[in-house]
Amino acid sequence: MPVVLIAAALAVVGLARVRHNPEAPPAGGDAGAAGPAVSGVPDRQTLRDLMPPGVRIGSAVDGRGLSLDPAYRTLLGAEFNGITAENAMKWRNLEPAPGVHAWTGADQIIEFAQQHGQAVYGHTLVWHSDVPKWVSPDWPPERIRAVLREHVTTVVSRYRGRVWGWDVVNEVLDEDGTLRDTLWLRKLGPGYVADAFRWAHAADPAARLFINDYGVEGRTRKADALLQLVRELRRSGVPVDGVGFQSHLRWDQPPRDLVGNLRRFAQAGVSVAVTELDVRVALPATPAKLEQQAKLYRQVLRACLAVPACVSFTVWGFTDARSWIPGYHRGYGAACLFDDSLAPKPAHAALLDELRRQPPRSGTGPSPG
Repeated sequence: MPVVLIAAALAVVGLARVRHNPEAPPAGGDAGAAGPAVSGVPDRQTLRDLMPPGVRIGSAVDGRGLSLDPAYRTLLGAEFNGITAENAMKWRNLEPAPGVHAWTGADQIIEFAQQHGQAVYGHTLVWHSDVPKWVSPDWPPERIRAVLREHVTTVVSRYRGRVWGWDVVNEVLDEDGTLRDTLWLRKLGPGYVADAFRWAHAADPAARLFINDYGVEGRTRKADALLQLVRELRRSGVPVDGVGFQSHLRWDQPPRDLVGNLRRFAQAGVSVAVTELDVRVALPATPAKLEQQAKLYRQVLRACLAVPACVSFTVWGFTDARSWIPGYHRGYGAACLFDDSLAPKPAHAALLDELRRQPPRSGTGPSPG
């Protein structure tokens, strides 16, 4: 490894050395409550240093960065006590051919988490996107159901005890709040949502099971519909433990009544989590826009910490160098906490400042169930 890369990696996180804590809990346990397992002699505090007990601070993981970029790995281990597979656990990547599984990418994330005292959040089991091409819409419902059940059961069983929570169903609602028109709805009817949760629970009864969606962070029509769906599922005994709020936001469009919205979901008896936060800005990213971005990052963290049922706060990638935003939202970018060179941005400073301002919390961290 070139010396310059090593020096850059250490400089970015402000560490004179990096050590692994062999006493760190396994990734499927109460890692949110643990002290940082990656530490040393820091020149500054990190997000995981300051996160209060009971709330995990996480990032989505880019597989190429994890494999090829030592500076990326170092920063990921130093800043976060939770990680989410950005793509490695999606069905199309896990099972490219019937019964042929490609576990390497997902296993690598699990291994990294265990080495760094991090909890793993699984993403995602049932989605209308990233379905393998070999799953045919022409199959009869019985075959579709059997294949979907096998997928959920196989994946959750493999990582039983090593993944603390799963996005069981992802983006199940359309913009108007109705169930999204998908292969699963057309072939299996609305009951597929409940079935997926029951299959996942049977495969790992200790894992927390989430329904995850976008456009539901504030009080919107879609959020109203999601709340109603969660209530109906739980009244029917479906093991829905939590709701994930993706939070792919624009720098100039904060959600309406974010705290109140999280609270009303919590009142339905579920945990809540910020699962995919990024804040994109219209390019070029001026200092004024980045300050607005920082305010919105702070607002979302503050909302999570204001609601005791909020168990996790995850950013969707931490560096602009590996963000999905420019490739999907034309004309936007600079959405993450660190820039292309892994230098911290005002948004990172805002999160640290907000954490320092928080009153002390008691507790030993989130528990399963």
